[in-house]
Amino acid sequence: MNQLYYGDNLDVLRRHLDDASVDLVYLDPPFNSNASYNVLFAEHDGTRAASQIKAFEDTWKWDESAARACAEVIEAGGKVSQAMQAFRTFLGDSDMMAYLAMMAPRLVELRRVLKQTGSLYLHSDPTASHYLKMLLDAVFGPMNFRNEIIWKANERTQ
Repeated sequence: MNQLYYGDNLDVLRRHLDDASVDLVYLDPPFNSNASYNVLFAEHDGTRAASQIKAFEDTWKWDESAARACAEVIEAGGKVSQAMQAFRTFLGDSDMMAYLAMMAPRLVELRRVLKQTGSLYLHSDPTASHYLKMLLDAVFGPMNFRNEIIWKANERTQ
């Protein structure tokens, strides 16, 4: 109880969380935005500092790691395997396929740790949300989908 883990969430899920032990998951994964993000620092006068720390890179490429992750999910069988095979047929060895290969095993593990009465909220953007919805249907079953929340940015905030 009241534990904070730092690291790859897939490793943390597999090594530290019991089956059906989580009430709520809010998942805000990288969006596959093809951008690098830095921790921003400000100078004393409030201007942006020249030195920044790279926080994470939100760029996915189909490579050996993505192929291994995809193969692991496919070899496990079931609906998730079928969905990933269909995505692979449709998307090929693409960057989006690499992103889905990263997300699939995490969603499977989240399903394992989520209580029967639990809820999962997935924050995504339009570049991948339709693929993620289908992947979620394969993991949780389409009957468990409850709703989609969409917001429109105020023109003044864009």
